[in-house]
Order: sequence, then C-alpha cells, then structure tokens
Amino acid sequence: MNEKIFIHQKGKEREVDIKTAIFDCGKELFSAKGFKKTNIKEIAEKAGIGVGTFYNYYASKEQLFIEIYKKENEKLKHRLIETLDLRQEPVQLVGRLLRENQEAIQANPILKEWYNRDFYKELEKHYRDEDGRSMDSVREFFLDLLRSWKRQGLLRDDIDEELLPVFFDSLVCIDMHKEQIGIEHFPKVMQYLIEFIINGLTKPKHQQ
Repeated sequence: MNEKIFIHQKGKEREVDIKTAIFDCGKELFSAKGFKKTNIKEIAEKAGIGVGTFYNYYASKEQLFIEIYKKENEKLKHRLIETLDLRQEPVQLVGRLLRENQEAIQANPILKEWYNRDFYKELEKHYRDEDGRSMDSVREFFLDLLRSWKRQGLLRDDIDEELLPVFFDSLVCIDMHKEQIGIEHFPKVMQYLIEFIINGLTKPKHQQ
C-alpha cells in the first residue's frame, strides 16, 4: 500500500504515496467544485490511478471527504487557540474566537460544507457515531478556560464546576439540530447563544 506515484499540483510535479495523492487531489477538487459536484472518477483521474485503486484506500467519497474535513477543522481549531490572548475578558475573548472561527469557515470551502444541506448530515453522523471525541481538543480548551475563570472569581459563585462541561455539550447538541433551527439562521443564532451563556456565567464587573 506504499506505492509511489507522481501528481501535478499548482504547476509542479511531486512524488507521493497513493493515499496521499488521493487525499491531496480530493481536497483540491472538493475545494474547487464542492462535495456534491465532485465524483470519484475525477479524483482518481487527477491522482493518476484507476477507480478500483481508489477503493483500496477509501470506501466512499464521503469517507475521503470526512478525513479531509477533520484535518482542516483540526488545523483551524489549533490555529485559533494559539492566537488567542487569554488575558482578555471572558466575553471579549469568546466573542473574538466566534468571529474568527466563522470568518475562517466562510473562507475555507471544505469547512463550509458543515452548513451544506447536501452533506452536513454525513458529517454529523460521523461526529456522533464514529469519532465524537475529535472535538475534545476544543472542548478541553474551553473547559480549562472556564475552570480558570472560576478560580479567578470571574464566574458566578452559584454555578457548580460540575456544570461547566454541560454548557459546552449542550451547544454541541444544539449544533446537531441545525436543520430544525434553520440552516440560513443557524450561525448567527449559535453565536448569540454562546454569548448569552458566557454573559450568564460571568459576574458583572463590579462583583469580580
């Protein structure tokens, strides 16, 4: 399964293993045409392999896209976390994170598929059934932040620390029902809900 082939990308030729070729060519085509309009035959042709060889590495177009999506999503989350100024007030910090996250999603054609009716159910199913813990890096980051704010006296005294993970997990559950809420309104609604939660968790400045 480690056979090498040559692929052409951005005017350059490079040698890669077949799975990497499929991944890279799939990402390029998905980014240019979207998930729905890209087919396995095109990906295989661009990678210089037969359709049968594609299936030696991926069971479906969906499986390939999910792997690409996960990589892009993880890169985005790590980049956002690394650039945050943790000295900011909680509401400002979370607000900035939300804005930058939404801007990055809109600028990335792979990540935008999360709001695409043609595919988001496949992504949701994957995160629920197969790899739900893939959100752990972001979840733990937020929980560490909330616990830190709790220790600093920035959160309300009546909020038990055991409830902190529940707030995050509740947002994930809401995210899984974006169709019922309305895809066109969901990003803004989610932003407001998170802001309401953070505002509700934190003490007024004169009490901090």
